[in-house]
Amino acid sequence: MDDDSPMTRWEHRTEVPLAVASLLFLAAYAVLVLAHGLLPGGRDVCLAVIAVAWAAFLVDYLVLWRLSGQGPRFVRTHLLDTVVLVLPLLRPLRVVKLYDAVLRRRGEPRLPLYARVIFYASIAVLLLGFSGALAVYQAEYQAPHATIVTFGDSVWWAASTLSTVGYGDVTPVTPRGRTIAVAMMVCGLALLGAVTGSFSSWLLQLFSREGDEKPPGS
Repeated sequence: MDDDSPMTRWEHRTEVPLAVASLLFLAAYAVLVLAHGLLPGGRDVCLAVIAVAWAAFLVDYLVLWRLSGQGPRFVRTHLLDTVVLVLPLLRPLRVVKLYDAVLRRRGEPRLPLYARVIFYASIAVLLLGFSGALAVYQAEYQAPHATIVTFGDSVWWAASTLSTVGYGDVTPVTPRGRTIAVAMMVCGLALLGAVTGSFSSWLLQLFSREGDEKPPGS
């Protein structure tokens, strides 16, 4: 039986709006970081969009806290919501929830678990990589002795960091940039592990099915 609690209904109603808020946040942040010649009016618009998006996350968090009835324990049981609220870099990850919301509203069956994990991890890598590249570029490009001086450098660094390759040809030199780097390393390891584990499970299931389909005595 489906959960029809007030908390679940609220989550279903806010999934799409919060996903849209995440995309608007990312777009406004990208314009703010990359458009160096942005007029004051445009900068104010971007800051306003970012502030409204954060306010939407804050309202959602407080409502979920109130509806859960868990008190302080809510912080531990909803770590993603807590981290997304505190760390702007991770807010675009709320877009990942949009896939399930769309399928539920269309009444279509969901993908198998391993396929969903791979899909979610892939989207998360793209969003996290782009957000991380923006954040590191903003922190680094004007720093003394910086090696990340263009957005292209930052994208290359984000790709090598999330893939755990770490070439080391471009590296953050500021405390803020290095803090972001540590967070992206941790996320890269977690996402890589999730994708590898899910892909291995899919291969095992595929080989097991092929073995069951072989005729007796073959």
